[in-house]
Amino acid sequence: MTEPLTTRLFDDEDAGEIDPFVLFEEWLAMAAANEPNDPHAMALATVDADGLPDVRMVLMNARSERGFAFFTNFESEKGRQLATNPQAAIVMHWKSIRRQVRMRGPVEAVAPEESDAYFASRPKGSQIASSVSRQSRPLASRALLTAAVAELTAEVGEGSLSRPAHWSGFRLVPLAIEFWKDGQFRLHDRVRFTRVAPEAPWSRTRLYP
Repeated sequence: MTEPLTTRLFDDEDAGEIDPFVLFEEWLAMAAANEPNDPHAMALATVDADGLPDVRMVLMNARSERGFAFFTNFESEKGRQLATNPQAAIVMHWKSIRRQVRMRGPVEAVAPEESDAYFASRPKGSQIASSVSRQSRPLASRALLTAAVAELTAEVGEGSLSRPAHWSGFRLVPLAIEFWKDGQFRLHDRVRFTRVAPEAPWSRTRLYP
């Protein structure tokens, strides 16, 4: 039986033989089996036009060997920030298993077909909420939002709802992925994978905790 990458990651003799995307899948599976809520949650960091950092929690909704995708209102603050400066960093921290993964790199819009497919998979209530929300912009009262939801709910009825033009997805294409595992007396294990371009090979470096 092949030894799990999870146990091999921090073996200094094993450098260069680990695919970080495969390793991420093992860690995410461990988190899904132990984390009580939202193992796919991640903190997403962007910067505004003045270079001031901004961070918020989002859900990783799709992933592949290309990168890690989330969906949002493109007219929101993060949508506008990523349109202006398409670079970001994310961190996924799983307290239940005492591990975290950090990633950073350029960001690209996902294909319209991918956004359509994910939007169609969402509960109708979430589709309606995404359609009426003017995310990140001032809201005079909660009643205005609930009234807009009720109006669109009645309008749609039993029918289907198309993805609104302002709602789509971004994919972070990592140039760096760092795996961190908690250690006794703060002697944590940290290993970082880096590459110079999305098509380039990965290199692996152990870091001081």
